[in-house]
Amino acid sequence: MTETSESHEIVARAPRLRDAGFAHGFSTRRGGVSEAPFDTMNLGRAVGDDLDHVRENHTRLARSVGYEAARLFERSQVHGAAVFTAREGDQPERVRDGQSDALVTAVPGFAVGVRVADCVPVLIADPVSGAVAAVHAGWRGVVAGVVGASIESLAALGVEPSNAIAAIGPSIGPCCFEVGEDVASAIAEASGDGVVLRRGPQKPHVDLWRAVERQLHRAGVKTIDTLGACTMCEPETWFSFRRDGAKSGRMLGVIVARAR
Repeated sequence: MTETSESHEIVARAPRLRDAGFAHGFSTRRGGVSEAPFDTMNLGRAVGDDLDHVRENHTRLARSVGYEAARLFERSQVHGAAVFTAREGDQPERVRDGQSDALVTAVPGFAVGVRVADCVPVLIADPVSGAVAAVHAGWRGVVAGVVGASIESLAALGVEPSNAIAAIGPSIGPCCFEVGEDVASAIAEASGDGVVLRRGPQKPHVDLWRAVERQLHRAGVKTIDTLGACTMCEPETWFSFRRDGAKSGRMLGVIVARAR
């Protein structure tokens, strides 16, 4: 399900978004200039990395995916359900100071992105209008309803959810996402049966990919690519906060709006 970019290093792509003509990608930890422990493609500005390195990494990612680095919209992420809509005249530097866990836009050439290091990055696009969304869906965001809120914000731009294409990127997988009973119950209540896995005496594990799929379907999205890559299992390819702690780098899920 995963297709890598030009160098097989910098970014993974989703087949259906690619075939629909959307520039997008889920960055790996490869192909950048950051030094350990952020080696090498850290895209987080607030984790302690050299900011010149982070800027160069963003430039490389933008070149690989196909957008202008100065037209990337991001937000401060707080594990909630707020959605920001980027419109003509908005300035990425100012937008970055605000808080939300999803961004949508219908302005051709605008890129929207979310930073992750175990949480689920979700990219959504409408082939009819060219509108796009980037969603940061950790377990708290799943419980808060960030996925459904993002689809509602796209609908406010004229998107018919059944036309949308969604891609669920690399995140902590059901193999590694062990949680307490309270968290498991909250996610199951928000997403439905089948997302909590029980393995003998171990704590429950949760399948966040399936939880997000369920919420996308519930919101009316029919076409979904799930890349199925676990960030915690593959330290050479992905950053993982749960594995590496606060000194982990950040990856980016990014997608670019296009004209109708």
